[in-house]
Amino acid sequence: DANIEDAVNGAAFGAFANSGQICMSTERIIVDQKIADEFVKKFGDKAKALPVGDPRKPEPVVLGSVIGMGTVHHCNELIDDALAKGAKLVCGGKADTTLMPATVLDHVTPSMRIYHEETFGPVKCVVRVNGVEEAIACANDNEYGLSSAVFGGDIARAFNVARKIDSGICHVNGPTVHDEAQMPFGGVKGSGIGRFGGKAGIAEFTELRWITLQTTPRHYPF
Repeated sequence: DANIEDAVNGAAFGAFANSGQICMSTERIIVDQKIADEFVKKFGDKAKALPVGDPRKPEPVVLGSVIGMGTVHHCNELIDDALAKGAKLVCGGKADTTLMPATVLDHVTPSMRIYHEETFGPVKCVVRVNGVEEAIACANDNEYGLSSAVFGGDIARAFNVARKIDSGICHVNGPTVHDEAQMPFGGVKGSGIGRFGGKAGIAEFTELRWITLQTTPRHYPF
């Protein structure tokens, strides 16, 4: 029951900001089969329209260079593997330079490497599921757990889903890429331990102690 436009915009920002090279970047987009065709069409159209280039030049650029050719080779391998196992290329594709286009793969399954491996680049996958419980199971079926997002019109149900996702952060109707200095930031599972930000950050660097003062005569049993 999510607003499709909001979900597309949030997913695109989470997936492609800084060319997907953010610890909070969206990697897998889990979509209910009932709305998957509409979502993928709109998401693919938005991704295709994102300009790639040198941000130092005057023309608008969303996708600049990735960190190095290692990222390019890794993403190309993930694309080849997914396509060989039945995924569908919605837009983009393999690159031969560090200026990589926004790439979307649909019909991704657990048999594909990209389902499990982080791209840390502008290559993202759509996993189709049937219903909320399958979506939650899919979201939790990976070794990472930093930032997640849930889009839905029924806020109470969306919050219930958020509570069941194994991640340190979950945003309802907002992108995975979101941080505030006063909020506790950190992940679970393979995404690290502990929190920083606000009081939680101070607590991580604090040893809590108990010191007492006996102010009256005390009775001892022996």
